[in-house]
Amino acid sequence: MSKYHVETTGSGDPILFIHGLGGTSNVFGPQVAALSRFFTCHRFDLPGAGQSESKGKNTIDGLVEAALGVLEQIGVDKPVHVVAHSMGTVVAQHLALMAPDKVRSLTLIGPVHAPGEAGREAMKARAAKAREEGLGEIADQIVAAGTSADTKANQPAIAAFVREFIMRQPAEGYARHCEALATCVAADVGRISVPAILITGDEDNTSPPPAASALAAKFPDSAFYILARTGHWTTIERPKEVNELVLNFLFGVK
Repeated sequence: MSKYHVETTGSGDPILFIHGLGGTSNVFGPQVAALSRFFTCHRFDLPGAGQSESKGKNTIDGLVEAALGVLEQIGVDKPVHVVAHSMGTVVAQHLALMAPDKVRSLTLIGPVHAPGEAGREAMKARAAKAREEGLGEIADQIVAAGTSADTKANQPAIAAFVREFIMRQPAEGYARHCEALATCVAADVGRISVPAILITGDEDNTSPPPAASALAAKFPDSAFYILARTGHWTTIERPKEVNELVLNFLFGVK
C-alpha cells in the first residue's frame, strides 16, 4: 500500500503540487486540468490531510520529507517544477533549500514565509480548538476571512467548496499542520537559485500584497503578481488568471 495518496495526470516535464493548511490536492483541480496538457502533474495529500495518513514529524521539515517521499514513491528521476499554495509554499521553500537538485522552479500561490509571534500563538490556539471542538467554527471563520467579497457574493459555490475542504479534514491532522506552522523557521530564500513566481490576491489576509511583495524581493530570480477581487483561495477563486500566469512562467523556465 502506498504511503501517500498521489494522483498523476498528463505527460511532459514533471510538476509537484503541494497544498496548504485545510486543503487537499483537489485545491489544484483547475490547474491540473490546464497544465496536464503540457506537463505531468503529480498532486498529493500531505500526511494528515485528505487521503494520506498522519505520519512523520509534526514539523515543516517533516512535510518536506513527505514531499521527498512522494517523489521517491512515484519514481521521478529529474528536477520538478513545484506549484504550492499557502502552507505548501513554506514546504516548497524549504524543499528547494534541503534538496536543490530536486527542484527546477517554484510557483508560490498565496505565499507565506513564517508567522510572527502573534501568528504562532494563533496557530497553537487553532490546533487546540480543532482537537477540542472540531472544525465547524474554524471552517466558517476561514470562509469569512479567506475568500474575497466577490467570491462570497458572486461565486457562492467556491465559498461552499472552501468550507467543505475544511470540514472534511481529520481534526488531528489539521491540528498537527497548525502546530507545524507555529514552530516553523523562515526559509533563507535568498539562497534559492531556481526561478520563482509569487501570486497573491488583493484581498488575501493570509498573504497580504505588501508581505508577499517583500518575500518576492528576497528571491534572487522572481516575479510577483496580484490578482484583483481575490482572497487566499487563489487557485479556485481565480483559476483562469492563475493558470495563465503559471503556464507563461513555466514555458519560460530554461
